[in-house]
Amino acid sequence: MSMDRQFLVAVCLLQVVGCSNVSQRHEFFDVILNEDYDPRVPPLLRDDPVLNTIQLYILGIDSISASTMDFKMSFFIRQRWYDNRLAYRGLLDIPKVELDTRVMSNVWVPDLYIKNEKKANTHTVTVPNKLMHIYPDGLVVYSMRVTGTFSCQMYLHKYPLDQQTCSIQMESYGYSTDTLKFQWNDIPLVQRPNLTLPQFEIGHISNHTCDITYANVTFTCLGIDIEMSRAYGYYITQVYIPSFLIVCLSWVSFWLNIDAIPARISLGLLTILTMTTQSSGARATLPRVSYIKAIDVWMATCLVFVFAALIEFSYVNVKARVQQRRKSSVKELPLLLHRKEDDSKEKTQLDSKCRDEARRVDKLSRIIFPLVFLCFNIVYWSVYSVWVPEMQKKD
Repeated sequence: MSMDRQFLVAVCLLQVVGCSNVSQRHEFFDVILNEDYDPRVPPLLRDDPVLNTIQLYILGIDSISASTMDFKMSFFIRQRWYDNRLAYRGLLDIPKVELDTRVMSNVWVPDLYIKNEKKANTHTVTVPNKLMHIYPDGLVVYSMRVTGTFSCQMYLHKYPLDQQTCSIQMESYGYSTDTLKFQWNDIPLVQRPNLTLPQFEIGHISNHTCDITYANVTFTCLGIDIEMSRAYGYYITQVYIPSFLIVCLSWVSFWLNIDAIPARISLGLLTILTMTTQSSGARATLPRVSYIKAIDVWMATCLVFVFAALIEFSYVNVKARVQQRRKSSVKELPLLLHRKEDDSKEKTQLDSKCRDEARRVDKLSRIIFPLVFLCFNIVYWSVYSVWVPEMQKKD
């Protein structure tokens, strides 16, 4: 602090002898934050960059959307840096100066912005939710409450059995690392107790540095990664179990009489239409990605099973109706009536064999279909429980 300013502060102290701390704070604003202080200039000291120490207090993660690939989050950004121009140790007997929001614009602050922010705002009810304290050694503590929607690159190969990592990246917009550097506080992250989400289970939250270079100019950057596992209980009850039961319902056709044609056709078409509707509903809230998701594999396989059950009925029906078709042919072709009786007996035996074969196909289907579907379930749940997509491995 210059000698002229020290003289002004001394005069201020003489004038406020016996006055309250409130009066001293008023004098602080008049003396320290005067025309000599320029908030447009960072507080550089010996050409060293300003060191901004950051801490995040996470209030809540409100929602995560797979369709738009973003998440909504509320938190406090707490910043600490030293501005030697604001130091008043030995001049004023004030432990700290608490600035009103209307005065904060007169103090230089780092140009921190959130790189992956889509839409955000600072709260203003009932007053702007900002805080700034200045300490005798020139330490500035600056805090604000932010709520916003932030982009999150999601990999949905295992959806809905997936794990996602969403991040927040804080970067300096205009100052290079020669002027401003960010670093994490000794306690970089604090989160509200019992922080929960309805659709996800929050895992490890880690912090890191992410300095980046644009056009040979390096900018400081800090980031956090929030690991989340999707709570798939909802999908088990609303998607997997109903589709499993629909597949099992299609197998009822194997126990019906081979002559119950209307019942078996109705059952086959009903299960196919139901599976198609359920498959469309399960994918309605998802983005149209080019790769195959776990839910697609499940739904497609279930649809194949119910379709195969209908095809099985078609084969059985063709085999079982051989005799009826031949009788119709005999009525339409009177010339065939002169055939020998031994030939008719032989045809009857061939027709009986066809019906027996049709019944045998039904009996085999009662075993093969459930067994193959069980094997599919074992493979499906084993693979998607341990498999990690290559894209997530690289990240």
